[in-house]
Amino acid sequence: MTYRAQVEDIRFVFDHVAAFGQLRDTERYAETSEDLTDAVLEGMGKLCEEVIYPTQRNGDLTPAVLENGVVRSSPGFKDAFAAIAEGGWVAVSGPEAYGGMGLPISLTTAFNELMTSSNMALGLCPLLTQGQCEALEHHASEEIKSLYLPKLISGEWTGTMNLTEPGAGSDVGALTTRAEPNGDGTYAITGQKIFITWGDHDFGGNVCHLVLARLPDGVKGTKGISLFMVPKFIPDADGNLGPANDLKVVSLEHKMGIHGSPTAVMQFDGAKGWLVGEPHKGMAAMFTMMNNARLGVAAQGVGAAEGAYQKALDYAKERQQFGPIVNHADVRRMLLSMKADTFASRAIVMSCAVALDMAAATGAENWKARAALLTPIAKAFATDTGIDVAEQGVQVHGGMGFIEETGAAQFSRDVRITAIYEGTNGIQAMDLVGRKMMDGGEAANVLIDEIEADVEAARAAMPELAEPVWQACESLREAVEWLVSQTDMNTRFAGSVPFTRAFARVLGGYYHLKAAMAEGGEGARSKLARFYIRRLLPEHESLLTYAMAGADDLFAFSLDELEA
Repeated sequence: MTYRAQVEDIRFVFDHVAAFGQLRDTERYAETSEDLTDAVLEGMGKLCEEVIYPTQRNGDLTPAVLENGVVRSSPGFKDAFAAIAEGGWVAVSGPEAYGGMGLPISLTTAFNELMTSSNMALGLCPLLTQGQCEALEHHASEEIKSLYLPKLISGEWTGTMNLTEPGAGSDVGALTTRAEPNGDGTYAITGQKIFITWGDHDFGGNVCHLVLARLPDGVKGTKGISLFMVPKFIPDADGNLGPANDLKVVSLEHKMGIHGSPTAVMQFDGAKGWLVGEPHKGMAAMFTMMNNARLGVAAQGVGAAEGAYQKALDYAKERQQFGPIVNHADVRRMLLSMKADTFASRAIVMSCAVALDMAAATGAENWKARAALLTPIAKAFATDTGIDVAEQGVQVHGGMGFIEETGAAQFSRDVRITAIYEGTNGIQAMDLVGRKMMDGGEAANVLIDEIEADVEAARAAMPELAEPVWQACESLREAVEWLVSQTDMNTRFAGSVPFTRAFARVLGGYYHLKAAMAEGGEGARSKLARFYIRRLLPEHESLLTYAMAGADDLFAFSLDELEA
């Protein structure tokens, strides 16, 4: 397979679908010219094609290992990460005051997609560092920011987040990790954390752990949790590495995929830590990092889908079964479904990123609401799409897809975790119909209004595509109205996953329509829009029926009946 970084498609989405250009009208991003954006995207694409992609199979075939307490990374990973760091790609949206480029998060999102399509396991390392940078920027003291941010942004140091414990997963408030004051402004952190992505490596520098723990006077639950910076090596005031901290990697998980990404069990035995933010306000700071990571994981879903699609397409063109299998109707169905959903996911994710950028640049409440609404939709749909597309990629390969030598299965195994990362997709859906609908559906209806205005304008030129999207919007609006009228949250939650997918289906139809309009109705993008709107968009109808079915039948079964 010859990997092709999808720079052109990202550029098209920026220019014609996600309205990236409006960022240039803000003071914050006024200098993000078209030429600069193009140069950044081209640089990312070249790095991923020439440096990152050649290491992808290494991570799968030669996983990271723990040897005598030292994590050994997969072959080529250390040099590839060095290239990422030297190019300034770790945190292109990092604050300029600490050495970052200060570019829109949309460009970081593009980088995360490209990194994933070329090597997801390696791409997780800068993604975690990006989230830590944002958490520190918004919540840490100036002393901590000045010490850590320049090193993290440059890639000299890397970051992690430590939330999960053996007895505290989604219920973060059940954690048992303790933080005892040392009497000198630092704290002794004791406890065990699991599933710590890139918890250690042999790249050099420092590994900086953001750790959730409870102070002695912290109340039970999430309201009593604080956040601490706990570095692998204790630095001096100038950032020079000092003695090793009292923490260690107990083991690395043997995972279904992303073998090149060391997922560590971390043990903290009175490790020295520094408070980040206010005491007992750790969840607010950690949510800053998690929200950043949710968009990053959404981009991973798109990237995995893109990589799986490219591999499947190349194979379909080469594989001979009564001629190239790419000419068989069912293979065409799979390939076009993969391509159409990958585009829809990319458009949703980039639209979310632009909304986040506009919120940061303007402080406007409407942009904050738009970004908040799109985040769970983007995370859930893009990662579900990555999983679906990678699975179809295996199917396109037929029996060879089940053979590890082809590499098709790697995309499927690697991307599967994304639906679980940063709050499972079920939690994302519950967030959408719960917290994000606390406004009575206002943010959702504002978005639907905007879509219908654009679709109305498209009716004259493309009535056969505009009309189904319009009708889908009306169905979605009715479902929103029904949801916000339900006072029993279980009723909302029972249909939250199909509702989230239906919302994404409608957005996908809208973004495909915009692509067709930008192209003038003739060409490959218009053909793909017709495929999506005619064949994939209709799924929203059954999904919304499911979403409004209520919860009674889910709880009608006793536990004995479930076991029968």
